Amino acid sequence: MAKMDLNDLSDEKFEFAIDRGGTFTDVWARCPGGKIVEMKLLSEDPSNYSDAPREGIRRILEQETGIEMPIDQPVESSIIEWIRMGTTVATNALLERKGERIALVVTKGFKDILHIGNQARPKIFDLEIVTPEVLYETVIEVEERVVLHNEKCELGKKCEKVQGTTGEQFEIWQPINIERLKEDLKVVYDMGIRSLAVVLMHAYSLGDHEREVGQLAKEMGFTQVSLSSDVMPMVRMVPRGYTACADAYLTPCINRYVTGFMSGFRDHLQGVRVLFMQSDGGLTPVGKFNGSRAILSGPAGGVVGYALTTYQRETESPVIGFDMGGTSTDVSRYAGHYEHVFETTTAGITIQAPQLDINTVAAGGGSMLFFRSGMFVVGPESAGAHPGPVCYKKGGPLTITDANLCLGRLLPDFFPKIFGHSENDPLDTKATVKAFTKLTKEVNKYLLSNPDNAHNKAMSIEEVAMGFLRVANEAMCRPIRALTEARGYDTSRHVLACFGGAGGQHACSIARSLGMKTVFVHRYAGILSAYGMALADVVHEAQEPCAATYGKDSFPRIDERIDELKKDCYQQLHEQGFKKDQIHLEPYLHLRYRGTDCALMCPGRGNPATEDSSKHGDFRASFLDRYQREFGFTIPERDIIVDDIRVRGVGSTGVLDQPDIPHATGEPVSKTKTKCYFEDGYLETSVYLLEELQAGHKIHGPAIIMNGNSTILIEPACEAVITRHGDVKIHIGDVKTDKVGPELNAIQLSIFSHRFMSIAEQMGRVLQRTAISTNIKERLDFSCAMFGPDGGLVANAPHIPVHLGAMQETVQYQIKTLGSDIHEGDVILSNHPCAGGSHLPDLTVITPVFFKGIEKPVFFVAARGHHADIGGDTPGSMPPHSTHIMQEGAVFKSFKLVEAGKFQEEALTEALMEPRKYPGCSGTRNLNDNISDLRAQVAACRKGIDLICGLIEEYGLDVVQAYMTHIQTNAEVAVRDMLKEIAAATKERTGTTRLQAEDFMDTGSNIRLSVEISEKEGSAVFDFTGTGHEIFGNTNAPRAITLSAIIYCLRCMVGHDVPLNQGCLNPIQIVIPKGCLLDPSNDAAVVGGNVETSQRVVDVILKAFAVCAASQGSMNNLTFGDGDSGYYETVAGGAGAGPGWHGRGGVHTHMTNTRITDPEILEKRYPVVLNCFSLNHGSGGRGKYSGGDGVMRELLFRKRLTLSILTERRVFRPYGLFGGEAGQRGLNLLIHADDRVVNLGSKCSVTVSAGDRFRLLTPGGGGYGDPDEDHLSDQEHDHDHKMFFKKRRADKGHHKYAEKGSVHAYKMKQESA
Repeated sequence: MAKMDLNDLSDEKFEFAIDRGGTFTDVWARCPGGKIVEMKLLSEDPSNYSDAPREGIRRILEQETGIEMPIDQPVESSIIEWIRMGTTVATNALLERKGERIALVVTKGFKDILHIGNQARPKIFDLEIVTPEVLYETVIEVEERVVLHNEKCELGKKCEKVQGTTGEQFEIWQPINIERLKEDLKVVYDMGIRSLAVVLMHAYSLGDHEREVGQLAKEMGFTQVSLSSDVMPMVRMVPRGYTACADAYLTPCINRYVTGFMSGFRDHLQGVRVLFMQSDGGLTPVGKFNGSRAILSGPAGGVVGYALTTYQRETESPVIGFDMGGTSTDVSRYAGHYEHVFETTTAGITIQAPQLDINTVAAGGGSMLFFRSGMFVVGPESAGAHPGPVCYKKGGPLTITDANLCLGRLLPDFFPKIFGHSENDPLDTKATVKAFTKLTKEVNKYLLSNPDNAHNKAMSIEEVAMGFLRVANEAMCRPIRALTEARGYDTSRHVLACFGGAGGQHACSIARSLGMKTVFVHRYAGILSAYGMALADVVHEAQEPCAATYGKDSFPRIDERIDELKKDCYQQLHEQGFKKDQIHLEPYLHLRYRGTDCALMCPGRGNPATEDSSKHGDFRASFLDRYQREFGFTIPERDIIVDDIRVRGVGSTGVLDQPDIPHATGEPVSKTKTKCYFEDGYLETSVYLLEELQAGHKIHGPAIIMNGNSTILIEPACEAVITRHGDVKIHIGDVKTDKVGPELNAIQLSIFSHRFMSIAEQMGRVLQRTAISTNIKERLDFSCAMFGPDGGLVANAPHIPVHLGAMQETVQYQIKTLGSDIHEGDVILSNHPCAGGSHLPDLTVITPVFFKGIEKPVFFVAARGHHADIGGDTPGSMPPHSTHIMQEGAVFKSFKLVEAGKFQEEALTEALMEPRKYPGCSGTRNLNDNISDLRAQVAACRKGIDLICGLIEEYGLDVVQAYMTHIQTNAEVAVRDMLKEIAAATKERTGTTRLQAEDFMDTGSNIRLSVEISEKEGSAVFDFTGTGHEIFGNTNAPRAITLSAIIYCLRCMVGHDVPLNQGCLNPIQIVIPKGCLLDPSNDAAVVGGNVETSQRVVDVILKAFAVCAASQGSMNNLTFGDGDSGYYETVAGGAGAGPGWHGRGGVHTHMTNTRITDPEILEKRYPVVLNCFSLNHGSGGRGKYSGGDGVMRELLFRKRLTLSILTERRVFRPYGLFGGEAGQRGLNLLIHADDRVVNLGSKCSVTVSAGDRFRLLTPGGGGYGDPDEDHLSDQEHDHDHKMFFKKRRADKGHHKYAEKGSVHAYKMKQESA
């Protein structure tokens, strides 16, 4: 092209929008004259360039101007108008832990608070508890303390009182010890650390102490000081602390990157507007871009891209964004407004900052393919970018990408030759086919040896590859349903907006599975995140905490604060050059009902101000509308609390107009034809280039449209239309599918597994939405499940360990007891231990599923929820000294909660108040919550019935029931395979297949287990003969508890996902002597069995199998309260070590995973001060691999209260294995105000006075292997290398996608109930 003169470009300049992703950097550029240029280049290619975004700009400028711009010279910047960029620099630094060296500065007593976090483990079935490392290198504990003023405090402490920004009063119990702080800061400075994160108690409202620390640190030369009170002033110390750490850790990295990027341009881009995309979907000037708001910088651009090009341009329907790349699949939603979350976890770090709700739900095209125990399995492991799939020619595994290539859906001729170790080869189809040939042989060997198999002939390579794609698509549909239906939306009434390199190959199938009728693929779908940067607006947000009750008395203060925040946002945007008519200011209030934690960020928009509202809008109406939609009810008499005030200021940059393309005058012309494999076999498939298609062209499936490097597959019965802007709109037609029969089909097996689990999950969503209590609605302490007509478990969600398998016993008890007295319209309530109950507060609602024309139930569904109180002799129904079941609350065996369709409220109320007839006991203290939650449990079961009946209508009753059996058989096969492997390893190690173990409760009662494994059959007898008698106390465990513990241990030992259902127990015979503590009499007290004995049963099983050393073995139950309030918590301890890993300290293990209340919330709501919460260093057992440390937690009581503790491992230490030492036992100390110290023992209820302190020392985990030997002994070596879970450790090299977003947060919260 002709060489341009730079002077000719003075009026019109180049504009660049860039997404620097993990693998590729995408560049969208608008040149002078309006020409659009796209470019994609590797993000890391150090042999050719130092920075991908700069190189992309340089190449386009050189190409379009004809002016040579040497790669080693600064790029000419005078011809650039603006650069907008999203970058994964922050995310990558967080994932890879390659950020700045930082120190944490924290209130004394909380040194390990961010190590402990919320104390829940991330994966409940992993014995090796792996949590991401903390970001800081060292900790400074500051001698200072601020305490929230409490009117009921009886301490009589005289100290300075100060009002915080929330209007709350605080007491300064200890000013900062400046001299000591100086000394500590100097030590850290001398270590070479220049970045600090400062997190002090209650600084969300009173940040004076943090500012003192910050000022001193800067005077001493620290260059980055992130104060939690500045970064994100929201209540809750732990997430605010993580956020401050992320800011201190990442901001210097971002600053270095930005400085390096700008230094590659002449005059350091002076005069060029450089903006960066934030996680909230808004742009910000380069000088304001910081670490805590940069995590979703790249993906946010994609959401903006599809939101502004699809909604109300191509459709009036809400849109689901489906971004499927090579290493992750992201899902989001847009319906006119961006959906934000204000707390999310990335790479183990919880960050409080507004972020778009982008949910990473699968591993993308790199998802690995497995055939396990007769089931097709996709992911969650990923091949990653390196080595990538088999077809990348770098020794990678089979993946979804390979399946698409094998079926002809990826066309190597249209891909660049960048593969292989030399990075100049095409995609390797031959290698993929060879790998699939090997896998197909494995599949056929299994299937042809199985008499139930529907394939009486071998499967072809194509059928196997197609099967994996169908399973992958169903797996991705589950979280999409969860994202929409959790908020009360119908998934099928959305449009699917598809982008990313791999999404176009799956869009039609996924839309069809979800009932969607339209798929939209933007012409820039391959670089939509970059294009989104070009469309985005500049955003400045201001936020501050509040603690007001929403009402007339607080409106003046709320309005004043909103006005101030608006002024701040306006000023910031005005200084960036925006005029008044370009600035839009939107106020929000973060609202919740008093006594709940479920806060919703509510805008004033859509609800004009009234006489009874803030002048900025009727926020109450906004809150009630959203609460009603999401949860199905409101609480009319309850106060609404304002947690935070927020203003989002938007500087409109003006949406870019997308030019029209020429209108078609003839039929579209295909580039070539190919053969693609579909359900009906190979079909001739036309291939088109998007750039050659014109507006109005219609393309009937099957067809492929190539859009750069992206492949859009138009499936049979679908039709693609090219829009006037050159985008692709696909109409999804109905397709005739082969009727599925009841015979076993390995592909359908996996699909039904997902469908059954989806039913249980959707029941759970209904229960969570419609329940009213904190326990069920917010702590998610519930399980939902479906069962066969014999009561055998089919699917259970979520996987709360102590509920696994237990509900099956409950359902089977009802079938056995009620027999023919189970009718349509009946709902049964049960909680008694002899009826399969775990402990009385866990109320189980069971509903039969009838289908037209069938007299007996065809399935059952059930919902078990933990009710905070059902009566008994102590609030919370968790008495530490109960000796009879009636002291623990109301009892139900086979109570008809609903009979013939009528809810039996009067009879229910009478039964819930029954315990008051017993000496010292009360009826339920939460009757209204009990009734509301039971109605919610009934609603959840109703949802399950509807979904099961829908499945039956789709496939037929015989097919659905057949696959129920097939899935149970598959779980049985997985457990038998594992038992055979264990038997072989055990026999080789010890010469026998008989395993034995014994451990003790603190009463001295023993739990004895012998396991006899059949190597041939893959079966086992778990015999608890010799276990101690029923206990005079409450640590007796119902039989259901032992079943749950066995299923939990088996799942841990299998080491990968298997359906957790009745089949798991089919190879297991369980012998529990009647009258022992594991099968006590009907009237025995059992509340401690659920929370304490369950842990010991797990210890004994794992000891028998010699899998790992004992973990802390207690849930450390603690309650305190009086007539006004009550509080309950369980506390973390040390995890046991195992072959190849150290135990984690300060974490919950095995049968519990409950989150702990944040220190600031604890002190805000209850009359206590938390003096200390840290690791008890050295309490883990020594070993070649050491056990995890327990914790030390000390509470100071501010008034007279009743304290109750229910704990274990205060007498017998958690065992070590193979020479590893036992962990330290726990200790419960009461330190009176006069410093007298009393050991309370393991179980106690005592009155405490103001000034008394309770110090809890939780047990450590046991060690593994001799601490004084450098090498494993022969026996230990043999065990380490031959036991079943060695395979899991061998898979460490495989990536797993980093889940994020609200769907992941919900799952994590469920598993920490």
